Amino acid sequence: MKDISEQRYYLVREDVLTEAMQKTLEVKKMLQKDRITILEAVNKTGLSRSAFYKYRDAVFPFHSIVKERILTVFLQLEDRSGTLATLLQTVAENGCNILTIHQTIPIQGRANVTLSLDVTAMGGNLDLFLQQLKKLDFVESADIVSSGSF
Repeated sequence: MKDISEQRYYLVREDVLTEAMQKTLEVKKMLQKDRITILEAVNKTGLSRSAFYKYRDAVFPFHSIVKERILTVFLQLEDRSGTLATLLQTVAENGCNILTIHQTIPIQGRANVTLSLDVTAMGGNLDLFLQQLKKLDFVESADIVSSGSF
């Protein structure tokens, strides 16, 4: 095995991971969330213990490897009273710390908002958070512009 300073990492979509890698991620999630044994978790997923041990130190959810996470989200909102306050409340309820806010002047009933967020303490995952933002009735679109760390 290479020295850790020589190891290279890649970001890949979930659908191109092998089934064993996907199940390893599922087992790791169960171990953290459900507080069960490795044997119980691999039995529930249908993964062999040897496959789990092979991949457990090699595959990680993206959000778990970045210690300080900065997320920039671009939103298009309907221009209605209270929308920004409701948006910021939703962001805060998800454990995000707002670093910057930029809002354009509303034109034709729409305003663009760009939020830079520290999502280090966020309890859920980024995909669910983005879906929650999109479900707000005044949000016309919500897209991640960038993510990373300082």
